[in-house]
Amino acid sequence: GDAPAELAQIKVTPIPDRIGQQLHNQLLTALNPDGRPEKPQYVLTTRLQESLSSIGVKKTGFSTRANLSLTATYEMRNVKSDQPVFQAQSVITVSYDILDSEFATLMAEKEARTRAARELGEEMRVRIAAFFSGGKPQGQ
Repeated sequence: GDAPAELAQIKVTPIPDRIGQQLHNQLLTALNPDGRPEKPQYVLTTRLQESLSSIGVKKTGFSTRANLSLTATYEMRNVKSDQPVFQAQSVITVSYDILDSEFATLMAEKEARTRAARELGEEMRVRIAAFFSGGKPQGQ
């Protein structure tokens, strides 16, 4: 369905670190496809945490796969009242292979991180859109 017009009125504040920058760019694309709002009605602030964990451990004690989790804790405030109107947390976990080559593993991890940021941005957009559509978001 059509995204609520309010999405275009959200100012996305910068998020620290390289992965934060990726999520920030993803959110700009998702929420402000026509460019940043001149007079935003809402401000979106996001805290991002990343965790890595090994899965698929072989008998030799070496892992073959890893999980990368991104957790976004975000709050949207009304600019006029400076009151929070929406708060949520979204978690995206993606898996990648741990390879024999350290370089190849780092590339796989980097790709997983990019994928996670993309999925996280989309998940956040869906939940914010649901809020504006009058549906109560899950997990509240």
